[in-house]
Amino acid sequence: MTAHPLDPLTADEFRAAAAVLRRDRGVDERWRFASIELREPAKDLVRTFAPGDPVRREARVTCWSRDEGTTYKALVSLTDDAVLAWDAVPGEQANMTLDEWHEAHEALIAHPDVIAALAKRGITELDLVLIDTWAYGHSLIPAEFQDRRVGWTDVWRRSTPMGNPYANPVDGLHFVVDMNTLELLRIEDDAPPVGGSPMGEYRPDLVPGLVQRSDVKALEILQPEGPSFALDGNELRWQNWSMRLGFNYREGLVIHRVGYRDGDATRPIAHRLSFAEMVVPYRDPSPDHHRRTAFDIGEWGLGFMTTSLELGCDCLGDIAYVDAVLHDSRGEPYTIGNAICLHEEDDGVLWKHVDERAGAEVRRSRRMVVSFHATVANYEYLIYWRFYQDGTIECEVRATGIMVTSSFDGEAPPTGTVVDDQTYAPFHQHFIVARMDMEIDGPENTVVVSESEAVPVSDANPYGLALVQRSRPLLTESDGKQDYDWAGQRGWKVVNRARLNRLGTPTGYKLVASASFPALVDRNSPIMARAGVIDHTLWVTPYKEEERWPAGEFCNQSRGSAGLPQWTTADRSIADTDIVLWHVFGIHHIPRPEDWPVMPVDTVSFSLKPWGFFDRNPALDVPPNPGRCH
Repeated sequence: MTAHPLDPLTADEFRAAAAVLRRDRGVDERWRFASIELREPAKDLVRTFAPGDPVRREARVTCWSRDEGTTYKALVSLTDDAVLAWDAVPGEQANMTLDEWHEAHEALIAHPDVIAALAKRGITELDLVLIDTWAYGHSLIPAEFQDRRVGWTDVWRRSTPMGNPYANPVDGLHFVVDMNTLELLRIEDDAPPVGGSPMGEYRPDLVPGLVQRSDVKALEILQPEGPSFALDGNELRWQNWSMRLGFNYREGLVIHRVGYRDGDATRPIAHRLSFAEMVVPYRDPSPDHHRRTAFDIGEWGLGFMTTSLELGCDCLGDIAYVDAVLHDSRGEPYTIGNAICLHEEDDGVLWKHVDERAGAEVRRSRRMVVSFHATVANYEYLIYWRFYQDGTIECEVRATGIMVTSSFDGEAPPTGTVVDDQTYAPFHQHFIVARMDMEIDGPENTVVVSESEAVPVSDANPYGLALVQRSRPLLTESDGKQDYDWAGQRGWKVVNRARLNRLGTPTGYKLVASASFPALVDRNSPIMARAGVIDHTLWVTPYKEEERWPAGEFCNQSRGSAGLPQWTTADRSIADTDIVLWHVFGIHHIPRPEDWPVMPVDTVSFSLKPWGFFDRNPALDVPPNPGRCH
């Protein structure tokens, strides 16, 4: 029996959804399943759900026939074993699948024309070659192939069977492949630069002359009494926090029903937190890189790219793991073991004061960490949601892995950083879109923008010291398109104007942005045609069930900027209603030599901080460490 209507689909439910479509819609072995996911029930049903209530289960499915090529969207009732909706979506391509990625490599590496192109460059050990297929935008696809489902490829070569393929780019060689038929459509074979001889290995046994440090002592994190959190099915409780954990192919980890116990009641803060898109444009116009704009979530899916975590390596301490169940392109389920990591961390001092009479009162901070990791080809994204004892929520992303590089002759290109012998890494950007379906003390919320302003010298301000805060509510979607402004310390609070704290101000949470940057791209570029979402730091929209994907549902071979740029033309009201925050943040990556051959983590974050949500410091009740700190 399903314990809660938000529980992710089970292995049996994945099989059942595929089986219904095979039986009722002729979905045979020539079809691929791009996605199968839970259709989350209406919010009102979730808010009022009690254990024992009947639960209807429905699945959203996207699939296509490799022969016909048309994408179909289905809604399947798992409860009734029936197809509720079956709609063709002509002109759209479903997300890429991992099966296709592997099959494209296998088909191409066996193709005589590919073998000949590699041999012309002196590459004959085919088992050392990696052919890496990318999706790309409609306007960049050769005109004669625009009606097909196509990919374009990079080619990489390992120096040894266990070596790093990304250390050796096969510059100037790319293939265009039909992903349905696996037909080689075109070979692009430009003369490569002479280049250099980069040392791009990172495994200790492959790095010449590397001597590992011998002065690193063991570090153990122990909780003799066990952790302070409890996991009941998919419900996580830690001190005053409660939430439900979800997982799907596209967003990976989803956190539902975030609440904080305040006195006798649990007060809602957010209905749903997740990452909805990740746009990574490479800012190098060279033939090897100008098509390289990845929609890592929309084109591939963070869930599909989630990797298993290992104790002592990815997580340290008293850990609980949660597995995730997904499906392959045949609709068959598989399990990602240890997909989500749950643990507590010490976080230094929470609050402290030293009084000359009373002495010192000190409380150490702990945080509850919910994390998962995704491997996106050469990059790794480590995603952490942290919940603090003072009511703060922090989201941190750490990017590591291996940069894309190219060789060059003569002068280094101005659009990258030299990282090795005649080798450069192109400048690029990582735009991450966090989707936050807020519910501050209930669904009727408003966003207030605030800025700090220095007051001019006057009789009332003779020394020019006065600083004031100017605030106004955002009333429509056009108001809700907001950009970060460092000079005025612009910030945004989500408030419930119907709920006042004891001081008479609305309860709220503030979005604290710390990793915002402009797109810095021509508005007529193919990037902006497809990814208008990156044009603003913040978007605010009224909640609509189908408005889930900020760059459009179908990013693969997308033609224009669907999603937020399209929805917000209606300029709907966003005051005192159920709203969604879309926060665009990330990494403006100007590579450095120290990022090669494998990057130390580049860390970015934002926070949701209580702002009048509580009447006073909610962490006054945190006890001191036993026998110490007071």
